[in-house]
Amino acid sequence: MRNFELPSRSTVHAVNGIAATSHPLSTTTAVDVLKSGGNALDAAVAAAAVQGVVEPQSTGIGGDCFIFYSPGGSGDIIAYNGSGRAPAAATPEWFQEQGITEIHQTMPHAATIPGAVDAWDRLIQDHGTKNLGELLQPAIAFARDGYAITPRVSFDWHQSENLIRQDKNATKLFLPDDRPLRVGEIHRQPALAATLEIIAKQGREAFYTGQVAADIVEYLQSLGGLHTMEDFATASGEYVTPIRTEFRGYEVLECPPNGQGLTALVMLNIFAGYDPGDIDSQSVERLHIEIEAGRLAYAIRDTYIGDPAQVEVPIEHILSAAYADELRAKIDPGRAMEVPELPTIPNHEDTVFIAVVDKERNACSLINSVFQSFGSARVAPKSGVLLQNRGEAFSIVSGHPNCIAPNKRPLHTIIPGMLLKNGRVQMPFGVMGGTYQAYGHAHFLTRVLDFGFNLQEAMDLPRLFPTPGGDVEAESRFSSDVINGLKLLGHSMGRPNKPIGGAQAIWIDWDNGTLTGGSEPRKDGCAIGY
Repeated sequence: MRNFELPSRSTVHAVNGIAATSHPLSTTTAVDVLKSGGNALDAAVAAAAVQGVVEPQSTGIGGDCFIFYSPGGSGDIIAYNGSGRAPAAATPEWFQEQGITEIHQTMPHAATIPGAVDAWDRLIQDHGTKNLGELLQPAIAFARDGYAITPRVSFDWHQSENLIRQDKNATKLFLPDDRPLRVGEIHRQPALAATLEIIAKQGREAFYTGQVAADIVEYLQSLGGLHTMEDFATASGEYVTPIRTEFRGYEVLECPPNGQGLTALVMLNIFAGYDPGDIDSQSVERLHIEIEAGRLAYAIRDTYIGDPAQVEVPIEHILSAAYADELRAKIDPGRAMEVPELPTIPNHEDTVFIAVVDKERNACSLINSVFQSFGSARVAPKSGVLLQNRGEAFSIVSGHPNCIAPNKRPLHTIIPGMLLKNGRVQMPFGVMGGTYQAYGHAHFLTRVLDFGFNLQEAMDLPRLFPTPGGDVEAESRFSSDVINGLKLLGHSMGRPNKPIGGAQAIWIDWDNGTLTGGSEPRKDGCAIGY
């Protein structure tokens, strides 16, 4: 039991349902949908749409999503890859001819075809109980009538001011009065409200074949983009089969590549060979092991992961026990390894993760994102759609699994998680934070399953992350003894420019018929049950 004299929050407990998101308006929207008879999927989609309005730096209809959904809490998990693709004209040769060796955040080439609306529409039609038009109404109202800026949103907004100023449409929308908004001020997005209204009335085709697509394509082409109406018209996500590993008697499920869920499973396989025993979860000894496991797992990610429709990813070998043993043997408990020189993708950025479980124990794990804060910072002028920058993750090196190619999906950082026990869902969970997410999944699960922390305690702990660039970024709450101890092992320690990541999770207690929810303290949101 936590010390109630210390700053924190309690886990949330309920019988009928719980929603956990990183924004209070999103959480209350999800709970309202549950109370009105919607299922967990309905609630999660409505919440994601709201967050695309009220947390615009993190997500929106110009982004992508991945979803796990379990009907009735069964182990038959429905998984959907809602990630967008590069334009059909995006060949590596074209970029090489143009002298482009790297795709940067605000380039039009960073904007892949958004996949979120397609995913929402497909899943709601197949597994929802309400229609998409009804579920978009709360988001429409907030965009039209306005919403109050919350503290973390304002913090991220101020950090992104210079980025926003690089696009005239973004500047007009997100810097009213020529400045970022402050906590408590009201923001409206009338053009986005109108766009959401069109989608609500006409469905996904309004986004992918109608005036919304035309607005986006025209704007990106004016910036030199290769996008066409055909690219939007043929956009489609797909149902996929989860990948999984066993950890401490549970099954951990992740989406397969092109996502980085494989990276989290590799880390868990490495951890499985260590007995946590009486070791302190925040000790130098334990953190060193996690840093080194992260180095190895991310090196595998950056070496092998690409779009499985265009490259072969040796998943079975990578997840084998023999390979985990081989990796574990590379970890020296007394010395940090050399940081591998590999292509990297942008680090620690913004995303939203939503966990919902309803009274029928339908469970949803949904993650939606525009990638880095404010995505590409490119806003289509008429529709008000902020576009993602997922294309920035592509390599331009021919032959690399993640090299850009026509209709190819980039390596993706956003990963929903699902934990199973005895053939039933135990916990939908997720960790936000760009590249950190795979590391965050492994860290969160070990704190719960190895060290016995409850969901909220596990989220409250200080975090660190071995960045692909070399430094281990550690939050300020680590003691000087821990930081100095890691330095003595050879780790280069640094500080992140913002809090690391964010998490939401809901634990299903099948015996007692109750739910327990936790929500990230580094964000504005909450878990609410009824």
